[in-house]
Amino acid sequence: MSGIILYQSKYGATKKYAEWLSEETGFSCVETKKAKIKEVKTYDTIVLGGGIYAGGIAGIAFLRKHIKDLQGKKIVVFTDGASPYEEKFFNQLVAQNLKDELAGIPCFYCRGAYDLEGMRLGDKMLCKMLINSVSKKKPEELEVWEQALLEGRDKKCDWTDRSNLAPIIEAVK
Repeated sequence: MSGIILYQSKYGATKKYAEWLSEETGFSCVETKKAKIKEVKTYDTIVLGGGIYAGGIAGIAFLRKHIKDLQGKKIVVFTDGASPYEEKFFNQLVAQNLKDELAGIPCFYCRGAYDLEGMRLGDKMLCKMLINSVSKKKPEELEVWEQALLEGRDKKCDWTDRSNLAPIIEAVK
């Protein structure tokens, strides 16, 4: 079986997971923006990894654009974010991103990292505004992701864990 891992990583967590997955599977690892469909479609298995940004999975546009060229291939998606796994949110994320021709593609969640100081200016400003808004809520009203945001707001946090890859590896077998 031949495979390729495509990834789109803004701050490094997705890249870390993609590289770990490459080590575990022996699949090539390529940034989505450098991937050429002519090469990608020569593989039996395509794994796409992308962080979660504003409810979207980074890099999913590549699959959407080329899904007809990838018919008959095993496709698996993984995503990561700073929040702990929360089933309701994850199901909404999958429904929003893997719909129409992408419906039914297996998708997995890995917890990522958070570093406000390491963010680009626009992202940092958005996070600070979000933290300010969320911090006004009563603790019992906070969603799981909001609690995680407040817990990590002033710290550099890395929750990446190689063991998160187990279900992804199982899915590509």
